[in-house]
Amino acid sequence: MLTEIQKMRSGLLADTSDPDLRARLDRAKQLINQLNSQTYLHSSDYRDIIKQLVPHLSDSSSITPPFYCDYGDGIIVGEHCFINFNCTFLDGALITIGSHTLIGPNVQIYTPHHPMNYLERRQTKETASPVTIGDDCWIGGGSIILPGVTIGDRCIIGAGSIVTKDVPSDTTVAGNPAKVISKIV
Repeated sequence: MLTEIQKMRSGLLADTSDPDLRARLDRAKQLINQLNSQTYLHSSDYRDIIKQLVPHLSDSSSITPPFYCDYGDGIIVGEHCFINFNCTFLDGALITIGSHTLIGPNVQIYTPHHPMNYLERRQTKETASPVTIGDDCWIGGGSIILPGVTIGDRCIIGAGSIVTKDVPSDTTVAGNPAKVISKIV
């Protein structure tokens, strides 16, 4: 039988009132509070806290606090990435970020979905769809990436964009919703 986190990460309806899920959220919130009180990003305290919160963060990558997430262990970050301050990553499903990717301040990445039927939304259930960002991308500040989106390699997402659909490699998109601006050659 699948746990509620396994259901959520598999795209199945999961009960968010599950005690294990609640404990995982509480653990992450405690680590987030510790992380966001750090003033020196190259200290051993910072690295210890960030590795507990986001265990799949490459050693050559960094996240600038304040940072917010649901669980942390659903975030996978490649080599030499920079995640600027005040980002929110809701990792009910996996969020995978390729190497050499830059993420501007105030970027939000969402994986959860809530039921469309209002009666179903009254229950404490949700699903989630993974978000994947390729290598060598630049996600402009204030962008929002919605559940299930895949962004290919070497893409540029203009500041303030809302990405609702997949973005092919070597493409610049911008706007609400994000639309192709140009191909990168």
